Amino acid sequence: MLVESMTPKKVLGLSDIELDFIYSSRVRERFQHIDLIICCGDLPYYYMEYLISVLDKPLFFVRGNHSNIVEYTSNGLQSEPRGGVNLHRRVIINHGIILAGIEGSLKYRDAPFQYSQPGMWMHVLSLIPALLRNQAIYGRYLDVFVSHSPPWGIHDQPDLPHQGIKAFRWLLRVFKPAYHFHGHIHLYRQDAVKITRFHNTDVINSYGFIESSIDPVQSGFAPLSFFQSRKEINKF
Repeated sequence: MLVESMTPKKVLGLSDIELDFIYSSRVRERFQHIDLIICCGDLPYYYMEYLISVLDKPLFFVRGNHSNIVEYTSNGLQSEPRGGVNLHRRVIINHGIILAGIEGSLKYRDAPFQYSQPGMWMHVLSLIPALLRNQAIYGRYLDVFVSHSPPWGIHDQPDLPHQGIKAFRWLLRVFKPAYHFHGHIHLYRQDAVKITRFHNTDVINSYGFIESSIDPVQSGFAPLSFFQSRKEINKF
């Protein structure tokens, strides 16, 4: 049974750097209105676990090119944050919102979570069966795409480690998610561009943190339960 609401969802996006005021008791009061946490890579597991425990909200993440395979904690070795959902090469529905994700950056040295452009194409292509199923059942492919790297030509930089991903740009154009949250591109100026509209998608750089609102009505989302009910009716 689908549990969903058509009211706007408040999203806390984060990536790349730990912020003292977030890893503190102040975060509960500052972000008590948040409905969803999206982490776009290069954040330690304990940092994400702290947000899960304090805010008590769903957290979805992908790993970045500086993420650890395992982290040593007081509870032993950990390969992911407890309570978090890894979106890499997965398509997930949460409260009526369809999410998918791809980890990592372009490969510039021998290290985990780095891939060639063809490797990124393989990751994106692995999502297609689930996306096509969504379109057939729910009338849309994808609502929120989450990655560490930006798409090619949007928010990216000319050096190899920070070049955008060509397959992501294609995914946005073809599957039309309403939102794409990414990290990887560090921003140091107050006037730096953090949100860019590309076709049907708001591309959002979550470096540090950013608050966003996912509005199902404004974005044209139909309740997924509507399609489920229609499918049941068509059986008769």
